[in-house]
Amino acid sequence: MSDIKIHNFTNPSTFILLGIPGLEEAHVWISIPFCTMYIIALLGNLTILFIVKMDPHLHEPMYYFLCILSITDVVLCTSILPKMLAIFWINCREINFSDCLTQMYFIQCFVVIESGTFVAMAFDRYVAICHPLRYSTILTNSLVAKLCLAVVLRGGVLALPYPFLARQWPYCRTNIIPEPYCAHIAVVNLACADIRVSSYYGLFVLLCIMGLDVIFIALSYTLILRAIFRLPTKDAGLRTFGTCGSHLCVILAFYIPGLFVSLTYRFGQREALQFSVLISNLYLSMSPTLNPIIYGVRTKQIQTGLLQLFAHRGT
Repeated sequence: MSDIKIHNFTNPSTFILLGIPGLEEAHVWISIPFCTMYIIALLGNLTILFIVKMDPHLHEPMYYFLCILSITDVVLCTSILPKMLAIFWINCREINFSDCLTQMYFIQCFVVIESGTFVAMAFDRYVAICHPLRYSTILTNSLVAKLCLAVVLRGGVLALPYPFLARQWPYCRTNIIPEPYCAHIAVVNLACADIRVSSYYGLFVLLCIMGLDVIFIALSYTLILRAIFRLPTKDAGLRTFGTCGSHLCVILAFYIPGLFVSLTYRFGQREALQFSVLISNLYLSMSPTLNPIIYGVRTKQIQTGLLQLFAHRGT
């Protein structure tokens, strides 16, 4: 860190991203799993998008929501990993202040979009299992389009205050961010002002918005489980619940680490900085990587489409 200059300023033009503090010597080795996850995330999610596009049998609400999730994952990991890998490989640590705020916006926006997509997918599973005869009349193409638009607009609007608030604060301490990307709380913590508005807004989105998403998802699955327990045979219940298995896996992989990371940043000890930074980067990289794998393994229709794709290429 001796080659990094710490500036005192009021209006910063650039920030310096440290990567993972204290592990600079291991950055090249740390980059290997992150690069691998990025490649898997891109290939996996783009493959799902291609399969759904090419297979008319998958032109259903469930797979439309899955496409929104895949697009979200591609944008989310692309917002973070290329810059992170540049830091790890060629020590490209500087980031323009406006670019930093743009990155912050995209991260917050697409995390909220992903959460909203999970709610839409839970609603889809609820209708499919609890009201199967009315599925096509409830989840029409018009309603699906409105749900997708609402999810995207909600994420875009809720993320707007993050960069606007961050731009208002005076920065007169340092321009060094102990992260490989512009995390909201890491940036505003550098301000020499009362940043409670930014902090409270972040908690509002975490607890009230994403917390409500978790409540709606839990309510949907409570109703789903009640409907399953009323089925005449155990095998029928297991098969029905199996259709929700992949959805539950990606939900757990998204919300549990996300809650841990958010609370650690706000209430954790400074001594755990390395651990917090590493976990937060794994969290934002792991979800886009795991989602296509989980859906590919647990969703028979995606498996069939993938096999048909390879069979077509082989002929």
